[in-house]
Amino acid sequence: MSASPSYIGRPDEVSAGVIVPFDMALDSEMWRWAPDGVSLLFTRTPFAAMLMTVEMAEVISDDGAVEQCTRDLLTARPAAFAYACTSGSFVNGMEGEKRLVETMRSTGGAKAVTTSGALIAALKHLGVRRVATATPYDARVTERLATFLAEADVDVVSSAHLGLSSEIWTVPYDETLQLVRDADSAEAEAVFVSCTNLATYDVIAPLEAELGKPVITANQVTMWAVLEAIGRRAVGPHQWLISGRAVRESS
Repeated sequence: MSASPSYIGRPDEVSAGVIVPFDMALDSEMWRWAPDGVSLLFTRTPFAAMLMTVEMAEVISDDGAVEQCTRDLLTARPAAFAYACTSGSFVNGMEGEKRLVETMRSTGGAKAVTTSGALIAALKHLGVRRVATATPYDARVTERLATFLAEADVDVVSSAHLGLSSEIWTVPYDETLQLVRDADSAEAEAVFVSCTNLATYDVIAPLEAELGKPVITANQVTMWAVLEAIGRRAVGPHQWLISGRAVRESS
């Protein structure tokens, strides 16, 4: 008796196509926000022998590269696409971020988000206008983030950075915890932790409890936004953005 093939997935499973930089090492962290029944389909921008600088951010956000990455995912028919790179989506300002979204939409025919676009959406969702930024980048890249946020009418009231240009995924949690503490200030309504290659899942809730304000991170906002686009909710116990708590109105 011959055996008939069985379906190894779920009939109701939905997928999101995720475009990441060539040096991305934290695919597994992004999966932690994915609920049951959601599949993440990753692809990477072409390799370039470059350090994490403004110039690299410009290379990995090239329209042609993002278009090709989107095409590489089309066979699996994702319900939405995410360009999961913070610096690549803020380096060319608001106009550059919109261009990335349009490239994915026009090529893939589906909803699309970027990490920096998701950041702006998350800040609006939380009612935040004054933010502290914590980044692993050098000063130039960190400054580009501030410029991008200013375009979106978000004030960066304090900031800290690690000055790294490679192997950001190796930063341990204790260093990230201190980075966020150093970045925070009394004027900040929330802290944004930049870079999808910086691990943050397990430090978000403890930091929010310690600081008494939202701590939102690159991978978190990316997953929150792309899952919203496909009608699913991210998994993030006790994380302010995902649990639905709101920032207290400023007096």
